[in-house]
Amino acid sequence: MKTTDTPPPADLPTPADRVTRPAVTKADARAPKESASGGVLNVFSHGVLVIWAFLVAMPLLWAVMTSFKNDRSIFTSPWTLPDKLHFDNWSRAWTQAHMSEYFLNTIVVVAGSLVGTLLFGSMAAYVLARFEFPGNRFIYYLFIGGMSFPIILALVPLFYVMNNLGLLNTIHGLILVYIAYSLPFTVFFLVSFFRTLPTSVAEAAIIDGASHTRTFFQVMLPMAKPGLISVGIFNFLGQWNQYLLPTVLNTDPENKVLSQGLVQLAVSQGYKGDWSGLFAGLVMAMLPVLAAYIIFQRQVVAGLTAGALK
Repeated sequence: MKTTDTPPPADLPTPADRVTRPAVTKADARAPKESASGGVLNVFSHGVLVIWAFLVAMPLLWAVMTSFKNDRSIFTSPWTLPDKLHFDNWSRAWTQAHMSEYFLNTIVVVAGSLVGTLLFGSMAAYVLARFEFPGNRFIYYLFIGGMSFPIILALVPLFYVMNNLGLLNTIHGLILVYIAYSLPFTVFFLVSFFRTLPTSVAEAAIIDGASHTRTFFQVMLPMAKPGLISVGIFNFLGQWNQYLLPTVLNTDPENKVLSQGLVQLAVSQGYKGDWSGLFAGLVMAMLPVLAAYIIFQRQVVAGLTAGALK
């Protein structure tokens, strides 16, 4: 009996016609949900940042706007733009309120203390970070403890120490106090930064005959420039706005700094009513801080993230 092969039905695909289709995984199914939740989170985070920026920027802009108004406009229309720019507010605050003298004293004190803080802090941090010796960790933890010690508890003994040394009511005495006040945070910050720097560069300098001092100042210190700028900005902000230390240790009217001058100017408003001059003096004290942060904001971010990236 002769048998013949029956052809496959027409509706069934042949093996050659079969096309493999990719299987739908659970990860592909979750992708739209994750992207949607991520978008909602981004919108929420950006909304919070916008609100925070508004709360920070509005008082600053309002203070700048008010510094160009007269006293009557400040009370009658506080939220409107000034009818004209009253630059006499700034000149009156600069000359009659002695803001020029306070400004100069503050620049001298902050410049001297900032240079001393970065110099001594970087030297101490480099030794603690790169050399092993007995008592290394103990000294490091002493600096850490200095960060947690409230300065208000040291005001009374510090007053008598400064008085016995003849440094009370002096510019250089205030500079030394600012340096001692800022050293713990500076050493803590720079120790972590110096540990991230490559040791091979310092070893190569030593092999070439450089001393430890030359290696530090000519090799390691330039490499630590981002960290120095970052900690310098933080110290500048803290020392520029310092009020408690100069109030206790600097009572001489000729040596008063800007924060003391602003308080004295605010107290005098009860008798003169020169509110426009007060806002002008406030903006004068605020502008250097804003300018320093705007100029060095990239260096601050680079210094803060350098330890994490290396």
